[in-house]
Amino acid sequence: MKSYQFDKRIVLTLDAGGTNFVFSTIQANIEIVEPIYLDAHANNLEKSLNALVEGFTQVLSILKEKPVAISFAFPGPADYPNGIISDDLPNFPAFKGEGGVAIGPFLHEKFGLPVFINNDGDLFAYGEALAGVLPEVNKKLENANSIKRYRNLLGLTLGTGFGAGIVIKNQLLTGDNSCGAEIYSNRNPKYPGYIVEESISIRGIKHCYAKLSGDTTEFTPKDIYEIAEGTKPGNQDAAKLTFAEFGDIAGDSIANIISIIDGLIVIGGGLAAASKYLLPAMLKQLNGKILQMNGEQLDRIPQKKVYNLDDENEFAIFAKGSARKIKIPGVGKTMNYDPERRIGIAISKLGASKAIMLGAYAFALHEIDNSF
Repeated sequence: MKSYQFDKRIVLTLDAGGTNFVFSTIQANIEIVEPIYLDAHANNLEKSLNALVEGFTQVLSILKEKPVAISFAFPGPADYPNGIISDDLPNFPAFKGEGGVAIGPFLHEKFGLPVFINNDGDLFAYGEALAGVLPEVNKKLENANSIKRYRNLLGLTLGTGFGAGIVIKNQLLTGDNSCGAEIYSNRNPKYPGYIVEESISIRGIKHCYAKLSGDTTEFTPKDIYEIAEGTKPGNQDAAKLTFAEFGDIAGDSIANIISIIDGLIVIGGGLAAASKYLLPAMLKQLNGKILQMNGEQLDRIPQKKVYNLDDENEFAIFAKGSARKIKIPGVGKTMNYDPERRIGIAISKLGASKAIMLGAYAFALHEIDNSF
C-alpha cells in the first residue's frame, strides 16, 4: 500500500467539530503548519461558512507552495462524493431546514481546489490502513519471518458515538449512498429494541455505571476509569463491569462485520484508553462460540481466531501461526503453507485525530492520482 510518506504534495485539512474548526496542512504525512482554531458557529450558517473560508485562507497565507486539494472529515449524514452535508446534524443546528448544504462545491468555488469530504470513521480507517496499524503489523510479520500478510482493515472509533470505516486492498469502502460501515445502528444484543451505540458510546458508559452502581452522580468515562483503577472513590466492581459490558456488546457488533471483511481490527477514540478493561471481554466475545439448532457449536468468527496484537506474547503466536512446508505433487519441490486462519486487534498508536488527518491526506492524493 502507498502511504504517501515521501509525497511532496500539500493538502489542506480540517477537523470539523460542533464547537471548533481546526485547520491544518499535511505534506508527506507530516503536519507542516501550526493548527488554526476558529469558532465553528454551529448555530449560524453564514458565520459557519465564513469561518471555513477564513480558516483555509489563513492557512494558505502561511504556505509557500500551492496545495493540490482540500480534504477533511465532516459529520454525516451526507452525500460525501458531491460534498453535500445533510440538514439533520445534531452538532450543527444552523444547517437545519436548508435541505442540504453544498460545502464541497462552496469551497471549490472559493479556492479553485478539488475538495474531498468523508466521514471521520472512514478516514480513521484509511489513515490506519496506509500509515498506521496495517503497515506496522505487516512489517512486524516480515521481521518475524512470517509468510502471513494483511490487506484489509476494520477501523473503529469509540467516543461520543460508535464509528467505523473499512479498507479493502487499499480501497476505502464509501458505499453507494455514502453510508459504508455504519456500525452504530447495529442491533444492541443486550437491549434488542435499541441501536448498539446506546451502549457503545460515552453516554452508554455513563448509563451503565449508574445502573450497576446505583450512583446517579454525573461521572465522566475518565472518572469511571479511575474508579476502576482504584484511584478515585466509587464502586470499583461496577466500574470494571461497565467496561466489560461495553467490550462484550462491542465485540458482538465487531464479530458481525469482521466476518465479512476478514482483516485486521484497529480501535481508536477517547474510550480506547480503557482498553485494558475493554479488550478482554471483546476478545472473549470474538473468540467465543455460537450455536446451531442441532446443539453443535461454531466459532463466533468463522474458522478464525482473534489475537491481541498489543500483547507481545500473543503477537509471537500470531506471527508464528502454523507455517510449514508441503510437497508439490510430482515435481520434487516444496512450498510454504500456513493453514491457520487468524486476524488481530490492536489499539491505534497514531491516535484518532492524527489517523483521520493522514486518512484525509491520503484519500485526496489517491483520488487525484486515479481520476484519469
